[in-house]
Amino acid sequence: MDLPLYLALIPALGVAAQWIAYRCGLPSILLLLGFGILLGRFVGPDNLIEQLLHSEPGTGSLLLLPIVSLSVAVILFEGGLSLKFRELGQAWNSVVRLCTIGAAITMIGTAVSAHWLLGLNGRLSWLLGGILTVTGPTVIGPLLRQIRPSRRVAAVLKWEGIVIDPIGAILAVLVFEYLILHTEALQISEIFGLMFRTIVIGSVIGMIAALAIAHALKKFLLPDHLQGIVTLAVALLGFAISNHIADESGLVAVTVMGMALVNRRDISIDHIIEFKEHLRTLLIGCLFIVLGSRLEPANVIALGWRGAAFVGLMIVVIRPLSVLIATAGTKLSYRERGLIAAMAPRGIVAAAVTSVFALRLETAGVDELTASQATQLVPITFAVIIGTVGFYGFASGWLARWLGLSQPNAQGLLIVGAEPWVRQLAELISQFEIAVVVLDTNYNKVATAKMEGLNAHCVNILSDHGLDHLDLAGIGRLLALTPNDVVNSMATQMHRAQFGSENVYQLATKNLGSGGQERSIATHLHGRILLDAKATHSFVRERIADGALFKSTTLSETFTIAQFRDKHGPEAMILMSIDDLGLVRIATSEKALEPVRGQRIIFLTRVVQPATSVPPSPAARR
Repeated sequence: MDLPLYLALIPALGVAAQWIAYRCGLPSILLLLGFGILLGRFVGPDNLIEQLLHSEPGTGSLLLLPIVSLSVAVILFEGGLSLKFRELGQAWNSVVRLCTIGAAITMIGTAVSAHWLLGLNGRLSWLLGGILTVTGPTVIGPLLRQIRPSRRVAAVLKWEGIVIDPIGAILAVLVFEYLILHTEALQISEIFGLMFRTIVIGSVIGMIAALAIAHALKKFLLPDHLQGIVTLAVALLGFAISNHIADESGLVAVTVMGMALVNRRDISIDHIIEFKEHLRTLLIGCLFIVLGSRLEPANVIALGWRGAAFVGLMIVVIRPLSVLIATAGTKLSYRERGLIAAMAPRGIVAAAVTSVFALRLETAGVDELTASQATQLVPITFAVIIGTVGFYGFASGWLARWLGLSQPNAQGLLIVGAEPWVRQLAELISQFEIAVVVLDTNYNKVATAKMEGLNAHCVNILSDHGLDHLDLAGIGRLLALTPNDVVNSMATQMHRAQFGSENVYQLATKNLGSGGQERSIATHLHGRILLDAKATHSFVRERIADGALFKSTTLSETFTIAQFRDKHGPEAMILMSIDDLGLVRIATSEKALEPVRGQRIIFLTRVVQPATSVPPSPAARR
């Protein structure tokens, strides 16, 4: 296989694996690893690819170590950009404890288990313990999107998954420097001094880099098209400079830089975040494909029952013990602590850091026993990755539902606007046990909605912090139904990242499809159009004033969709359907609904004769 084809296959397979995982609801990291192993089978040992990306004992690798290091830096920087302090609330204490007390317990438990079960010597056991304290933000994120746990649990897991990564790298450096490279007696004061120095240097350089970017953005020194790439260059430069001064402090620097930027309220970093999200997705795919191509599956299988027992011990004993001890006395409930204890998948950072230290051990001049056992670090880490991702990926969702902390089937609606007809629609939808939250900035409308039994709030949907304190459990779609087309469009744009582009809807704008292109809102600036292009707010309001109502009925063998059309005529507009499993489908201008037998439908029709309405249940009324 020639080098250009190999290099082209890396991103192609990385993207394909993540897309397949998304469509099938599987952990992407398992597919990435599998694709990487398959790709590695076609790479010969004596070609240019082997020289560039693989290593030989005593020589190291030409490109792998720096590529892995810089990729991890970008991934952690993007992770730092998602750490907003306001998300934590009162859970910050839990995060601090998990990243200190919990990390210490995890490191000790992992090191002892590796020594007694896998036979690693004391030095490598402690090194592996430091590396495996990380939990993997690249795996936690997809799991959280799939499980949809409560807001507090999600915040704790996301923060822990990102903050713990540089901590794990620092612990691994300390072990490498003081147990592997040095044979003299261990000095606790020196270890804490090096840790403090590493954290301080990384934090200072990260803050300086963030201040530089923030100043450039405030003074409009950077055009929009350069904001992402310049920020990336500064982050990588800060990472390299920090690492040059203190080993692995660069990971602290990029994480602090991301956190400092995202928590500033005086600048907009939307271009930077979007650029970094795309880059992170590409890097995760490419990096795991490359690392997977270096893995020999036989080495993982050779671990045998001891390897399986080691992974099981980390899942069943070490993680629960570390969480229960670290979060004792916090405001987390027992159910929340239980779910957090069942979520610690290892991901790309663990694989990358292990690969880096394995490569460094090849040229470190260590003793023969350490050198021979060092080859087991990568297979052990990948066994932990496969085991933890597989177990947590399939078991944590069930556990979250059993604990009552998850609503993965998020069919609920966040409705923006509280006009009388909107309230009537919201009340009708809520009768079918579909979660509905209504927002409006008019206090009188919100008060009326509350008196009608709706879950309503006086909140500006365009506020940066408007949704921060709302319980949106079970809410998976946004319907913008205000009289203001601009507000509707801005709301769908602002919350696309949260709900997904396919789940943000709005009423048609006044000039949409009417030939007034110069006065209409650009197509790419609004969400999916409800019903059809003529269904503007004024159109619906006029139909309501003319005697129309939103009603519901159930299709059956004796009342088919054809009979529904005959009864209500062509002017009846079906807005949504709800099947027996509670799955909601919404009619849009690009795809009308074709309801089938057994589905409930909600539609707008002129009241000529009553539809077979479903009466509200007492629970829904309460």
